[in-house]
Amino acid sequence: MSKNRTTVPSSDGNRSDRPSPATEDTASTSAQGARSGDVLTAESPAGTGPARRRQWGAERRSEPLSIVHPTPSSRKIALGRIAIVTTVLAWLTYIITTIVREFANNPNAGFRFQLEATSYLIVVTFLTFSALMYLLARQGALYRFRDHRRVPRGELDRHFADHHEAITVLVPSYAEEPAVVRATLWSAALQEFPNIRVVLLLDDPPHPKDPVIRQRLDATRALSLEIESALLEPSTRATAALAAFEEALAGRGADAPPSCADLPPLIAAYESAAVWLEDMADTERVEDHVDEFFVDLVIMGLARELRLTMYALDAALVQEQCPEPDRVRELYVRLVRIFNTRLETFERKAYASLSHEANKAMNLNAYISLMGQRWRKEQVATGTVLRPLADGETADGDDVLDVPDSTYLLTLDADSLLLRDYCVRLVHLLESPGNERIAVTQTPYSSFRGAPTRIERVAGASTDIQHILHQGMTYYGATFWVGANAVIRKTAVEDIVEVENVGGFEIKTYIQDRTVIEDTESSVDLGTHGWTLMNYPERLSYSATPPDFGSLVVQRRRWANGGLLILPKLWNQLRRRRHLREQVLFREVLLRVNYMASIAWASFGLLFLLAYPYDSRLLSPVVFLAAAPYFLAMGSDLRDCGHRFSDIFRIYGFNLVLLPVNLAGVLKSIQQAFTGEKIPFVRTPKVKDRTAAPGLYVLIPYLIVAFSLLTLARDVMVQNWGNAVFAGLNAMLAAGAIRAYIGISNSVVDMWLGVLNWLYVAPRVKKVEESKVIPKTAADADWEAILYHGDRRLNRDLRSDHDRRRRAGIR
Repeated sequence: MSKNRTTVPSSDGNRSDRPSPATEDTASTSAQGARSGDVLTAESPAGTGPARRRQWGAERRSEPLSIVHPTPSSRKIALGRIAIVTTVLAWLTYIITTIVREFANNPNAGFRFQLEATSYLIVVTFLTFSALMYLLARQGALYRFRDHRRVPRGELDRHFADHHEAITVLVPSYAEEPAVVRATLWSAALQEFPNIRVVLLLDDPPHPKDPVIRQRLDATRALSLEIESALLEPSTRATAALAAFEEALAGRGADAPPSCADLPPLIAAYESAAVWLEDMADTERVEDHVDEFFVDLVIMGLARELRLTMYALDAALVQEQCPEPDRVRELYVRLVRIFNTRLETFERKAYASLSHEANKAMNLNAYISLMGQRWRKEQVATGTVLRPLADGETADGDDVLDVPDSTYLLTLDADSLLLRDYCVRLVHLLESPGNERIAVTQTPYSSFRGAPTRIERVAGASTDIQHILHQGMTYYGATFWVGANAVIRKTAVEDIVEVENVGGFEIKTYIQDRTVIEDTESSVDLGTHGWTLMNYPERLSYSATPPDFGSLVVQRRRWANGGLLILPKLWNQLRRRRHLREQVLFREVLLRVNYMASIAWASFGLLFLLAYPYDSRLLSPVVFLAAAPYFLAMGSDLRDCGHRFSDIFRIYGFNLVLLPVNLAGVLKSIQQAFTGEKIPFVRTPKVKDRTAAPGLYVLIPYLIVAFSLLTLARDVMVQNWGNAVFAGLNAMLAAGAIRAYIGISNSVVDMWLGVLNWLYVAPRVKKVEESKVIPKTAADADWEAILYHGDRRLNRDLRSDHDRRRRAGIR
């Protein structure tokens, strides 16, 4: 056994009984220039990778938060209620004491003042509304954390002892690094579920010409077989141990009393499984904080739980108080379901009959549409197509694709990790009485701790805040599916399927790909068909946060796009539910509208406040009083999540530099509403080096600082002190955010690259279309393409060629 392992491990998922890997590793900088403010750390321990650069202000803590949220105190809940009331009263006070009074005292103020007052009131109202929705969702989360009681391990073991329903884990992947995908597949493969199948949905072009890309693709393809082969050893041992116990129990009879002789073999089985996991952890390469999480929480977290069970069994043996035979069998079955996992890889682009739309939704849809059937592979002129096998029809093994069905689906992004009991706890929830109409359940993902860059730390802080808000939205029945991970009842997505015929093949769409936030649109579709969604109030899933500004731009621009397009679907859902006499709470509607549209009005509202010099008479301390509960509550939530209270200012500056990104996403939604075109899904880059940001998105934050300083000087001259304070705060926080999250040297590089890209014009290459003329000799004709396509153009070309030959006197 490895050194430094204890026999009484903690089961809270937060402490390791092995030496913690180094937390000083970070992503390296690119050749475009080092990040400003970086400092070189000491050498990492042997075997954990080379030394890397770590930024000042990065996160030192790598220990994740507790799986179960702390129970909020009565004081905290009462303060939350006071915050909601204070926000509403402050807004009403502002309307009465400022807007109404100014209109009453200045009846001849003029059209400009009236327009300014109206627009300022609209902006303040929308921003206050978003703050109020934050406080409302947060309050719902506090209620859920207070009332949540974790299902005991014994109840889970009992529920899944003879469980027969299957779950299929779908991991869509496109151009991911093999190491990233490997960790995700392992976290899914080690789930404690009795009948689980993990499918890697590779969406890369199947035949790349670049040797580097081909090597990466081959390494990713090999992962499923590699992991399944590694699991064969512990799976075989666990299955043999269960069979030996059942054989011995059958020999004793059905009514055999508990026997302490059953415990030593069971303890040995758990010891063997724990040692196997610990040996695996010892061989893992740890290069960054995500690798550390994978080793310490995914692998060693499971090992610690097994050792905790061993400790309890040792205690029972010493006290000569032995568990019932059924309970012993449940413990054996638990070992079997941990390691008995099947893995495979599926590539939809290898089949011409499946959709090749470039987005994650259609990658998932392609595989789901095949489930529950056997398919015959048939070679045609355009490639391989899949045709369903009729009942009783036979075909050769290599020519058949058999896709098993399952009761549940688990969609898991290739950069996300699950803790060990994610599946059993969420499926247990779905199978509990009263939850038959829950279509999707998940734990909204949290951020990996120990972020090596400042921007990853503050983006992770905002992710942890969103986790709390999503939990609170469930309290009011306003849950949205957050696509990084989710357990889905397959019958639910079959309810919302749309079928169309494309090129003679049936294409099924379960998850809409009209927008790039397909999970939000699917949430509305499921609600329209009478299904509900629920977030499980624990931290059981984690997902990567972009470590640099360029990657974050890609992610946040995608998040900002699509919400406005889905709003009409929400109205249709509400009308349908009211028609069915279903109660629709007003607060649910408000929370849903705020979730889908707040980025739009918050971005435009902040733009107006930054750009327009409003009359000083419209400013009032009451406006700041209305915003104060929101910032104080957020600071408290950040501190509860292990961050700093002062991060409220960093997040504000973070949102300032992201203002052009959010506006671009909103404007893209408006463009899509008019054109009706789909927006291609842009994958968030996941590379060790820095991703260059578009020059315009880097330039605009500097313009915000410059304009805020200009506004500050102008307001000081006219003694408009309220606007001056606001402008000065914006200039200071935006400038700090630029230095911390973009970097001065990186800004210069990105803007210079933006200028070069703008000036550079690619040489026009004359497009050479493949000739459709049928060759004159039969020996050169592509007879398969002619017979398969039967295209009219080929007929016209053939007729033209025949006419030419006839005019030339050639027979």
